[in-house]
Amino acid sequence: MKLRKKILLGLLISSTAPFFVACNKDSEAPSTENQDITALKAVAAADIPVGFENAHVCKDVYLPGATDPRGAVITSKKWQNGSVVTVRMYGGSTKVRSKVMQYAQEWSKYANITFKFIENGNAQIRVSFVQGAGSYSYFGTDALRIASDQETMNFGWFDDNTSDSEFSRTTIHEFGHALGMIHEHQHPLANIPWDKNKVYTYYAGYPNYWTKEQVDNNLFAKYATNQTQYSSYDKNSIMHYSVSSELTTNGFSVGNNTVLSTTDKQFIAQVYPKN
Repeated sequence: MKLRKKILLGLLISSTAPFFVACNKDSEAPSTENQDITALKAVAAADIPVGFENAHVCKDVYLPGATDPRGAVITSKKWQNGSVVTVRMYGGSTKVRSKVMQYAQEWSKYANITFKFIENGNAQIRVSFVQGAGSYSYFGTDALRIASDQETMNFGWFDDNTSDSEFSRTTIHEFGHALGMIHEHQHPLANIPWDKNKVYTYYAGYPNYWTKEQVDNNLFAKYATNQTQYSSYDKNSIMHYSVSSELTTNGFSVGNNTVLSTTDKQFIAQVYPKN
């Protein structure tokens, strides 16, 4: 089966289709429709905040006809507790596929969910490895609404030279989205002291090229308490963005979280309890 490659444009179009969460590699460029490509300029190295030199930034990307996910009941996208979720991978080297299988199972150590990797037949989660297309995953059970000849998750920068920490960070993060987990910086109780003007300036440049509206939606907007099943805010969560101290007003920062935090483990065990 040949899976369709998606073009990640980050469009905000009103409708009711499922949405997925995308992580953009620093080599990606914005859409050039109605745009002079020669006018695009990368942020000077000296202007890139500490910790963001090679950032892989996750953002919500809306399909044609999709609504803002913050208007949805996030808990409705959870899998039935005890589910065996089938996963099939298309492409990727033997090493890369092995690492994805290894780190995806980190969730099952604490959640009553099993990821069953298969080599033939239809799978509920379909993983592709399209280089340059970013890394992304549909949100929870939205994967079930996607045509069987299309991917529901992509890892856009994995290869045999990828470090174990990066395999861990990105694989666990994307499979967290596949379980219905939100980005932690949009946690209902998050109170990050963003320096908004600096954030707008940074994300308007290379490698993201976000509009003010995209920054508002992907960083500053938070889920409401009645939309999510949630625990306390956790800056160490695998689902958290990196936050540079140069983009906050008081030096607050978050590094590249590469493993499940204690709160991640406790929370997912409550969402999908084993007993």
